[in-house]
Amino acid sequence: MSVVDAAPVLGALLIVIAIARNGFAPAWRAGLSRRPIDHNSQLRAGREALALLREQSRDRVDPTYLTAAELGGYAAAAKRETEGFGKRALDVAAAVSLLLICAPLMALTAIAIKFDSPGPILYRQRRIGLGGRAFEILKFRSMVSDAEKNGAQWAAKNDDRVTRVGRFIRKTRIDEIPQAINVLRGEMSFVGPRPERPEFVSLLEKEIPNYHLRHAVRPGITGWAQVKYVYGASVEDARIKLEYDLHYIKHFNLWLDVSIMFMTVRVALFGIGSR
Repeated sequence: MSVVDAAPVLGALLIVIAIARNGFAPAWRAGLSRRPIDHNSQLRAGREALALLREQSRDRVDPTYLTAAELGGYAAAAKRETEGFGKRALDVAAAVSLLLICAPLMALTAIAIKFDSPGPILYRQRRIGLGGRAFEILKFRSMVSDAEKNGAQWAAKNDDRVTRVGRFIRKTRIDEIPQAINVLRGEMSFVGPRPERPEFVSLLEKEIPNYHLRHAVRPGITGWAQVKYVYGASVEDARIKLEYDLHYIKHFNLWLDVSIMFMTVRVALFGIGSR
């Protein structure tokens, strides 16, 4: 079927969606209108309808159904909104609360790491943040000190580089708590796309169209992809997580941030998606 031949089919789909949203009469009038049919408009409207249906069924945005201009518009709007006072106030309040509430846990974690394996307690690593700028992320060390002697690599399931304490703090996300300091510094947000390493960003930007759009907002300690998807360790995983990140960027609001924070508690308690 050619693109032009597909236009009536997509138009019919649009009528069905209109019936579901507005009742029979508006869709009936739209379907029986005698105005000349604009196939390009029908295709565009059909494409948008399919994108909406896929997003609503999966809680993520499939960029193949959207134009670069549409995706760029979502990213630009999110950049403006996430730079507002409300977002920053929520970030600071959440970061300070996390550090105060978890202070005893952080002290115990530091002692456990020190006795479990040689090396520093905190681990510093370059990541890519807002606007593609690099910064140094803070984490509790969960791997042996020479874990990357052979270069950067994603963590594998049952990775033998992970220490005994590291396995527990990764599963419960305790290793991420020091990133509250990154939030207070303004390098990260509490909620946003997870920051990736420069080596992986270079690879993923070549392999995945529009991957750079996730850098339109500050990276987060947690995010929509982290509460909706498992730990990712491949290009295909990164592709799927980008769709979740684009959903967050498209629909950003403070209530979404708050809901993700509560969902993160469930993820931490049950160790969902850790590796």
